[in-house]
Amino acid sequence: MRSGPACGLARHAVWLGIQCGSAYSGAVTDRGPARITLITKPGCHLCGPARDVVERVARDLGVRWVELSILDDPELSAAYWEQIPVTLVDGVQHDFWRVDESRLRTALGSSRAIEVPDA
Repeated sequence: MRSGPACGLARHAVWLGIQCGSAYSGAVTDRGPARITLITKPGCHLCGPARDVVERVARDLGVRWVELSILDDPELSAAYWEQIPVTLVDGVQHDFWRVDESRLRTALGSSRAIEVPDA
């Protein structure tokens, strides 16, 4: 059993601002660490809508986010290939398959009302 950040992130830990074996920590850039990580793969039909939600929430709340592909890392692939897309908040798995905008905002500490576009 692993401790620290979600499985498969060890190779990306420095870039994401995660210290392996401990809680989420430290700034990566002068803008701070990514609070949201979206794990995807090319050709995933659920990844586009998930990316749209993550982009909107991150923009509205002023938080950084990153996107990683399971094709670039065997550990990410082994950990998440059946759950793509996967969202992590502060290095902890939050959602998979679909991103619930309200849940994501709540996890990031927002009380802002959500405007849902007409379908």
